[in-house]
Amino acid sequence: MKVSVITFPGSNCDHDAYEVFAARGHQAQLIWHKDTDIQDPDLVILPGGFSYGDYLRCGSIARFSPIMNEVIRHAVRGGLIMGICNGFQILTELGLLPGTLMMNAGLRFICQHQHIRVDNNATPFTNGIPTGTALDIPIAHKEGNYFITVDGLKALQDNNQIIFRYCDAQGTVNDQTNPNGSLDAIAGICSTDKKVLGMMPHPERAATEAVASQDGRRIFDAIERYFESHA
Repeated sequence: MKVSVITFPGSNCDHDAYEVFAARGHQAQLIWHKDTDIQDPDLVILPGGFSYGDYLRCGSIARFSPIMNEVIRHAVRGGLIMGICNGFQILTELGLLPGTLMMNAGLRFICQHQHIRVDNNATPFTNGIPTGTALDIPIAHKEGNYFITVDGLKALQDNNQIIFRYCDAQGTVNDQTNPNGSLDAIAGICSTDKKVLGMMPHPERAATEAVASQDGRRIFDAIERYFESHA
């Protein structure tokens, strides 16, 4: 599997994502945001961090980086894209995913372990993970409060585009398990064709023996299963 990880000024999780895939034996590469060739990948990663210092609005400047034209073309061709945290924000700015990410309800940066529930396992990113599974995936953000219009939320629900919701260790979703005030406790959504995923939690920070949770591996395992079945 070929994986291209896009690096913007201010990215700080690009190497984490790169190393996760490289350690699993995949052909991973870092692509600078001013490049115009994404190197024909199977999967594009828009990593976490603070692209362009989050000036104006998270992801609003990164959205205009030269490489993004190729990322859009990759999406149009049906290629897989995974936006993590700041990458999720960039995907909404690009219009590849609906809605927006606002300031957390508490107006504070949140950095903690957080459970998220798999609500759709019929995607390249969650196949093989039983629906209702609670994964321990760290979060680290100040603008992760997902918002969309009433009609937009209904479309997400009707199209089964809500992939992850914030929950407790038992998979319960309520106001107390929602760390940032996201509408409908949304932690991750996908495009209508299920090929573009945006999620605020960081699975790449829960995928090695050196950290407290390895639940992020289950997401990367799912991606591998998808490509194995489509080889």
